[in-house]
Amino acid sequence: MNRYPLWVNILVLVVIVGGALFALPNIYGDDPALQITREDGNPMTDIVRGQIVAALDEQEIDFSSVILEDEAVVVRFPEVASQLSGSEVLGEAMPFHIVALTLAPRTPGWLGFLGLEPMSLGLDLRGGVHFLYQVDLDSALDQFMQTYQTDLRTRLREENIRNGGVDLQGRVVSVGIQDSERMDDAEEIIRVLDPQASATLLGGTPGINVNRTTVDGLPGFRVEPTQTLIVERQNFAIQQNTVTLRNRVNELGVAEPVVQRQGLNRIVVQLPGVQDPAQAERILGATATVEFRLVDWENDAFTADRTGRPPLGSILRYQRDGTPTLLRRDLIVSGDQLTDATFIYSQGQPAVNVRLNSQGGNRMLETTQANLNRPMAVLYVEEKPELLERDGEQIIRNTREETVINVATIRGIFSTNFQITGVTPFEGQDLALLLRAGALATPIFKVEERTIGPSLGQDNIDRGRAAVLTGFLLVVLFMAAYYRIFGLTADLALFANLVLIVALLSMLQASLTLPGIAGIVLTVGMAVDANVLIFERIREELRNGNSPQAAIRAGYEKAFSTIADANITTLIAASVLWVFGTGPIRGFATTLGLGIVTSMFTAIVGTRVVVNLIYGYRRVDRLAIGTVRT
Repeated sequence: MNRYPLWVNILVLVVIVGGALFALPNIYGDDPALQITREDGNPMTDIVRGQIVAALDEQEIDFSSVILEDEAVVVRFPEVASQLSGSEVLGEAMPFHIVALTLAPRTPGWLGFLGLEPMSLGLDLRGGVHFLYQVDLDSALDQFMQTYQTDLRTRLREENIRNGGVDLQGRVVSVGIQDSERMDDAEEIIRVLDPQASATLLGGTPGINVNRTTVDGLPGFRVEPTQTLIVERQNFAIQQNTVTLRNRVNELGVAEPVVQRQGLNRIVVQLPGVQDPAQAERILGATATVEFRLVDWENDAFTADRTGRPPLGSILRYQRDGTPTLLRRDLIVSGDQLTDATFIYSQGQPAVNVRLNSQGGNRMLETTQANLNRPMAVLYVEEKPELLERDGEQIIRNTREETVINVATIRGIFSTNFQITGVTPFEGQDLALLLRAGALATPIFKVEERTIGPSLGQDNIDRGRAAVLTGFLLVVLFMAAYYRIFGLTADLALFANLVLIVALLSMLQASLTLPGIAGIVLTVGMAVDANVLIFERIREELRNGNSPQAAIRAGYEKAFSTIADANITTLIAASVLWVFGTGPIRGFATTLGLGIVTSMFTAIVGTRVVVNLIYGYRRVDRLAIGTVRT
């Protein structure tokens, strides 16, 4: 007799019931909705909620509910047309607010209490924002050469090699040496500073070309980067910016984002279901950092502002309200020495808790020890690249904004941990996010933006659902007609397989995209392949004269190796697609891989349980498995 142990039957039942429970939130669907937030980041109030209701009622726009959730107001609508009309009305009626199209799940409260959520939807299904950024590769190389110039000047000074100045013209560094007898020492310093110095010692290609020449009548050197170094620094800038943008996207909490290089100098960013496109663009494109400087308490800032000439050793900057502030030119700590930044409330006031690395901590410790009870300022520096067209060519101009966001008296001695105060909650959250995510290696600017609305995403969902159901029904009808009771068993397994795929996508919160739906449709066909192999093997055993019970046992046991080989090779292919693919390719690989795993379980173990329950507890003379010709 064909019988499974009781624990196997219970295991299959638990898996199917558990999968159905996890997949259940997906049957309720979503409501077209609007999410309204304040531009300054402050939480919404019941008063604003009442204003939203009044604005919609005045224009007689039908809505389902207006609920205050966290720091936003979510307005649900019965249909997409009402949602779009409501977006236009609230966009005009609610100045200084961000009105974003979104989808709000209709999951019942008891499922939410259990922590069950519907699967995440990708950009093409849920809607969202697509950004295409161009990286300023010339700026990346210019920054590198400026750093090289500074390092060379410092090293020559440390070695007491007198020179006529280290000048940078374009990408060429020129230095004249006043001590002609120390030319060899100077050249050694120049070559040690070569970023490819270690590769050069191993016989590799140097990163710079060094030529002896005459500079302003002095013997000297002309230093310029090689083409190899130029390409390397450009690739580094692309890679660093890609990593930084990915970190910033992760901080935004977007599920399954796409951040990848496109072509020579562009980066594509896709944010499925993003709630605040304005904030996303601000966070992704900004290059912000902070600088800590001592305030020049010995000179009058208003006098410097009136004359336009700050004292030697000081720089003139302004606070938000326009108050002039004199700062020492010597930098204490810069943003690249920060290791963490967190937005908090300190004594009821918004603040950013900052942590420095050891180098920055030592510098801050020395400064606070030497300047106790003296003022120190926090300078917020933001670079905003602009794309301009001049003489038919596109050029990039960086606008640098420097604002004193905080001036405080040093009341104690501190080093690696301290707080930045004097920021609004909105500014504090953005500043903490930017500092924590890292700085861009070089400026970027947006060349393309596309917003995909939920209505278009719903159309894709409907078409994808129709494709899955059509494929499912055709397979079900064929299997039932051709293999009879065994075909109906395979149909049950196929339905369970779809439920388990949806359950796993919901558990993992992996984004479902159109390519993912294609993977599910492919899985529907592949899931039946295993049962076809098993059923044909059973038929062959019956033709060979074996008893029905022996044929069932032999069919499942002998077909297993073939099924395993076929599915393992497909799983390897799906794994390769997932590892090396990005975005849509990964979505296809995810559903294909999950479908292979679940189909192995349902087609082999699941159908065997059902067949055993039908035939395993009685004597069988004939199997309903279609026509068996001898």
